[in-house]
Amino acid sequence: MDFTQILNFLNDTDRFCKKNNIHLTAISEGHAEAEMDVDDSQMNAANIVQGGAIFTLADLAFAGAANSFEKLRAVSSQSQIIYMRPGVTSKIYATADVIHKGKRSCVVEITVTDANQKYIAKVTTTGFFIELVL
Repeated sequence: MDFTQILNFLNDTDRFCKKNNIHLTAISEGHAEAEMDVDDSQMNAANIVQGGAIFTLADLAFAGAANSFEKLRAVSSQSQIIYMRPGVTSKIYATADVIHKGKRSCVVEITVTDANQKYIAKVTTTGFFIELVL
């Protein structure tokens, strides 16, 4: 399995993440890491990172982990996010790990942290495997 190819494909073709300074930094089987370079475009009226930007970071990390299996392509079908503290640092990180992989679905846990390694959010996403070749 060529994890670099998956990483490059997702980084190059996810136009929304590209526009919002979000990219994958690592993929291995069942695991992915992503980061977001925070600028004013991701800030809300309270001058903290907008919740949707944090969720998008987690969703890209999910995509990397869930799509790391040979001949399986996944899309998210359900997510739950718990915000624990505001995002205020110039870089935010997400780490995703597949905790269950079945024939048609997977469950991925994602943690989002700030530059000081403090938890910002915890996300659990269920993915559905589809017939799509990257």
